This record gives sequence, structure tokens and C-alpha cells, in this order.
Amino acid sequence: MTAVRVVLPAHLRNLARVQGEVTLHLGGERDLEGGQRDLEVTRQVLLDALEAAYPVLRGTIRDHVTGKRRAFVRFYACQQDLSNEPADAPLPAAVTAGTEPFRIVGAMAGG
Repeated sequence: MTAVRVVLPAHLRNLARVQGEVTLHLGGERDLEGGQRDLEVTRQVLLDALEAAYPVLRGTIRDHVTGKRRAFVRFYACQQDLSNEPADAPLPAAVTAGTEPFRIVGAMAGG
């Protein structure tokens, strides 16, 4: 089982009624022989788990239909902008180890 820390922006924390960061416990998958194998933690897996744990967040981070990141939402981890990485790319090892959080940031725009 993998515990991933997620930091949400204030407006999403309020919507989900949580304080501070959220910890998601992602279970392993069963292999063909019935044994447990490690789950590859990707942004897709992480966001699926986040939306399953907090259904009120569905559609706030990703589009309901396409599943693509909303325009003013960014993803950061380990001092890297992961916003444009493929959704099925593995997250950094420090995130899956729980030593670094996965940050969801609401970008600001305006003039």
C-alpha cells in the first residue's frame, strides 16, 4: 500500500471540507497468480483516488468528459511542474514514498 500526500488549494480544501494536506492510501494490484504487486502511481491513479475519496471534487480538477486538466490548474511535485506530463506517467519516487507531497495549485490570471 502506498500513502501519497496531496496539497490542495484553499478553495478545494473548503469544498472537500478538509484542513491541511490529504493522505491517499493507494492499494496494490493483484497479478495473474493472485499475488500482490505494487501499483504504479500516476497522476491518473492519484486523481481517480482523490475524486473517489472526495466526490465533491469531481470536475474541479479535470474535465468531466475528457479527463484533461482544467486550464487554470497546475500540478507540482519535487520542485517540478508536472502539469504537462502525460496523465499516465509515473510520479516521482519521493511522492510515492510519501516524503514529498503532490501539489495541486490553482493558477492565477488577470491583469
